Amino acid sequence: MIVWGGGYDGYFDTGGRYNSRADTWTATSTINAPTARTGHTAVWSGGAVIVWGGLGASGVTKTGGRYDPVTNSWMGTSKNHAPLARSGHTAVWTGSEMFVWGGVNSAGDALGDGGRYCGQGTDADP
Repeated sequence: MIVWGGGYDGYFDTGGRYNSRADTWTATSTINAPTARTGHTAVWSGGAVIVWGGLGASGVTKTGGRYDPVTNSWMGTSKNHAPLARSGHTAVWTGSEMFVWGGVNSAGDALGDGGRYCGQGTDADP
C-alpha cells in the first residue's frame, strides 16, 4: 500500500509505502514530489501511483506526479490539455489511462466535466 499527501492543520507532501509481510513503513521520496495538498486523487497504474489535483496552500491545482516505488522517485505529470483545477474529484484507472471527473473549483462550484491522462507520460485531450 502507498499513501501520500492529505491534510490536518496544514497540507502534506509526504507519504509512505507499507509492507504487510514485514509490517513496516518506508517513507516515499520527497524529491520532485507534487506540492502539498489534500482532496487529490491517486490511482495505481500497475507500475506507478499517479496523484492529481487537490487543494494546497496556493489553492486548487491542476498538477500532479507519478511515483515509482521501485526507484522511490517522482516525476511530474504534464499540464498539457489538463482539465480545470479541482479538488474532491473522482479518478479511475482503465488499464491505460487515468480518468478524472467532477469535484469542485476554487469557488466551490461543482464541476461536471473531466479529463484523461495517459500513464506513459503523455496526455490525451479531455
